[in-house]
Amino acid sequence: MIQEVVRLPLAVDEELTIRKNRLGSGDKRFCVVTGTHGDELEGQYVVFQLNRLLQQHPEYLHGTVDLYPAMNPLGISTMTRGIPLCDLDMNRTFPGSENGSMSEYIAARLVADLQGADAVVDIHASNIYLREIPQVRINVNTAPLLVPMARQLNMDFIWVHAAATVLESTLAYSLNALDTPTLVVEMGVGNRLTRTYGDQLLQGLLSLMSSMGIWTGPVDPVREPIISTDHHVSFVNSPCPGIFIPAAEHTAQVTRGQPLGIVADPLTGEVLQTLLSPADGLLFTLREYPVVYEGSLIARILDENGKGAAVQ
Repeated sequence: MIQEVVRLPLAVDEELTIRKNRLGSGDKRFCVVTGTHGDELEGQYVVFQLNRLLQQHPEYLHGTVDLYPAMNPLGISTMTRGIPLCDLDMNRTFPGSENGSMSEYIAARLVADLQGADAVVDIHASNIYLREIPQVRINVNTAPLLVPMARQLNMDFIWVHAAATVLESTLAYSLNALDTPTLVVEMGVGNRLTRTYGDQLLQGLLSLMSSMGIWTGPVDPVREPIISTDHHVSFVNSPCPGIFIPAAEHTAQVTRGQPLGIVADPLTGEVLQTLLSPADGLLFTLREYPVVYEGSLIARILDENGKGAAVQ
């Protein structure tokens, strides 16, 4: 059943409407959220496929599933990351306020609608600049509760962040603070659909729903994810502006000192810098957009030795 969560008037007799699709019924409630950033579309495919599957097999559904495909419909419609009317990152406005600005009001209404769910999965893609492997990101303070749930999601990697690196204004932080278990999935690249990643997560959502008793249909075995903390991750940043040309494949196992790519100057034909891997491990983030500036993130490597490093 399609339900309105938020409706607001806009200029020229238009309206901003955020909807959800509620499927099934029961005491247990499972929510899937996506489209908070208008340039992150990987979740659109996942919600579409989950929607179809649940409607085709209602006999396996023993609970309530709420699907929120477009938390930021204006951003999706205009291909912009934030809310276009105010150029604001929606995922920096939670938990919001019903007495605040338009964006704060929207955030507050969404939190109120999601609060109390037994589990929420907040699906993000990367931005247009970086490509990410399928992963779950978790605040270290909520790791004891959320890591067992994240293991069900069929992701390659669970990244447990230090508390200081987690923004308190995100939807996931706000809901977890309200005792609503919320997992953040990150995968793929901005403005694209990576169907293999979406299919992988779809099986993970069914697995998690099955463990909660909401789904009794068939579930494929899920992969065992790598679980890591911040000190296992090495970063590579560009030391200068130019064009990044990769020499390593995303998801590859790289070795310390291996070339990851070059930063080049097309005007002079000069190689400005050869970027080397600072560690042995999995190349789980790689620059997708070639234009870089000093400090631009090029890569993240899951350091198999657990030391972590930063190279610029």
